[in-house]
Amino acid sequence: MGDQVTTLGWVGVGRMGHALVSRLLAAGYEVAVYNRTREKALDLVDLGATVVDSVAELADRDIVFTMVAGSADVEEVVSALLSRAGVQPGLIVDSTTISPAAAADIRARAAERGTAMLAAPVSGNPKVAASGRLTIAASGPAAAWERARPYLELLCRKVTYVGEGESARLVKVCHNLMLGVVAQCMAEITVLAEKGGVNRADLWEFMNDSVMGSVFTRYKTPAYVNLDFKPTFTPALLLKDFHLGFEAARSTHVSMPVVAAAEQMVQLLEGIKGNEVDFAALVELVAEGADLELVSENVEIDDGLAPLQEVAG
Repeated sequence: MGDQVTTLGWVGVGRMGHALVSRLLAAGYEVAVYNRTREKALDLVDLGATVVDSVAELADRDIVFTMVAGSADVEEVVSALLSRAGVQPGLIVDSTTISPAAAADIRARAAERGTAMLAAPVSGNPKVAASGRLTIAASGPAAAWERARPYLELLCRKVTYVGEGESARLVKVCHNLMLGVVAQCMAEITVLAEKGGVNRADLWEFMNDSVMGSVFTRYKTPAYVNLDFKPTFTPALLLKDFHLGFEAARSTHVSMPVVAAAEQMVQLLEGIKGNEVDFAALVELVAEGADLELVSENVEIDDGLAPLQEVAG
């Protein structure tokens, strides 16, 4: 059951934010939430949340979590949280994927008002969060980390503190670069196997049970096999992270030719398919280039995302 001392706020209840707020509420914590589209937050009221009409109304909360779209949104939200005279949250925990440089500027402005900031980007999608398999990288002042840690641990399977400053931002960018590269690799080998006469479901049954399988390859397998490209992560969002990665690579003089090749395929995907598809639709681009017509195999596949408590039971 949640304590009766620390008050929590949450800004941004899109698919991921909604799943995470639900976990805090289920654990017994009282959470006040704000979402730009208010209607999308209203069902959380039935779970115990309070919905407010402005970000500034959360300024009196002890800890405010923020999960929005990009740098400009984080700046806007933090400015609103610090806009009330004599009232500001003690800690802001931001899970938005933005550049370390932009985040450092926002952190400095918050510190001037006496508000600490912790970066806490997440790995996974809403279904991963609901299953309890989400992971989080956190960075910032050690005291802020210790204060936020109990709540972050409720949200995920594992949270890793990676140091002071904006280190977690870079960790998340690296994570998403790997996401894009692995997705493109999956697309290429899937098409190669099928052109050689192997069913996609059979290929990925073997791969997922091999040393090359992962939580990611398993939960993306239904998309590659059954061609379900309902978006969990769009090409535009992935491209944003590629661009952040190249920005970091230029500043640190790191060469990333494999990442660059994957980025070009995601750029092509956005140009052809738009942003109403999941990035797993990369497999269609590779298939078209190989003169292969993909057809859903309509196979029931375990995506590995049954809730952990059910697996344990």
